[in-house]
Amino acid sequence: MRRRDFLGTAIGAVISQSGAFGSTFTGKETDMSASFSAPTATSPFAATKQHGVAPMAIGVMIAPSYDRPEVAIARVKELGMSNCFLSLDDYIGRFSSSAAEQLGAALEKQGVTATSAEVVGPGRLVWDFLDGPETIGLVPPATRAARIDALKQTSDFAKRMGIPRVQTHCGFLPENPRDPLYPPTVRAIREVAIHCAENGQDFLMETGQETPTTMSRVILDVNQPNLGVGLDTANLILYGKANPVDAVDMIGPHVRSVHAKDGMWPTDPMKLGKEVLIGTGRVDFLRVFSKLQKLGYQGAITIERETSGPQQMEDVKHEKLYLDRVLSKVRSNRA
Repeated sequence: MRRRDFLGTAIGAVISQSGAFGSTFTGKETDMSASFSAPTATSPFAATKQHGVAPMAIGVMIAPSYDRPEVAIARVKELGMSNCFLSLDDYIGRFSSSAAEQLGAALEKQGVTATSAEVVGPGRLVWDFLDGPETIGLVPPATRAARIDALKQTSDFAKRMGIPRVQTHCGFLPENPRDPLYPPTVRAIREVAIHCAENGQDFLMETGQETPTTMSRVILDVNQPNLGVGLDTANLILYGKANPVDAVDMIGPHVRSVHAKDGMWPTDPMKLGKEVLIGTGRVDFLRVFSKLQKLGYQGAITIERETSGPQQMEDVKHEKLYLDRVLSKVRSNRA
């Protein structure tokens, strides 16, 4: 599955997985407690509403280029949206106050609110079943320290612009909590969550490579109230991990951002399922959104379409109309 190519060619958003990285975190991991107390489901920051972003307002994921972020942000406004989700891997190794000022000024000029910031690098990333476990997220030891540092830098950068959430894929979280990779992964997630909390932000794990049960266990074990879930409606299906409707029953109270995306189940056990146009796949958006509304979800609904070029823009326009109709039904059925 191709990742991080959002409104790419159409708006000049180019992602570069940079190896240059500035200072890398080298602190020693602390010992993990043998047991954990249950965390609260409510973040101290989750209740804070962002100006200009109504509950379940439709937005879009963009990957602004470092040199010309205004091009991508102008397209958000062109699409008739008030908010966006920032994929910032092009900024890795060069997060700076001047870059934050440039990006923040472009958002302000267009009247667009950035709801979240995400990075998934640095390092090699293979979005599949074979190499994914060794290349994605905070699970692989070889890239863990560098990605912890990248996420901390992203958090500091986002703080300058008042962005309240930092998100990433944590990777193929071990199903077995006694797996040797499980304790250091929990420590890594806790470390990033604490850093984000110090910046007044939530830290969100994006669904995909793990089952909802495993994600719930990690939330329990990390035991930080600002740790939550970025629900990607299609990833659960693409990786064959869960139906998103059922997943909300397990992780719904922790959901603080939503990527609206559709997909098909994997039919080849060696390959991920296929991402498809919203409304043509297996995601039941009406049921997912209705459950989230009942849980009091206050965040945006961010379209993520993994095509490229002019077709991506046309797809996003179509998907926005589809989601508008679904959300109108959800709101009309509000108890």
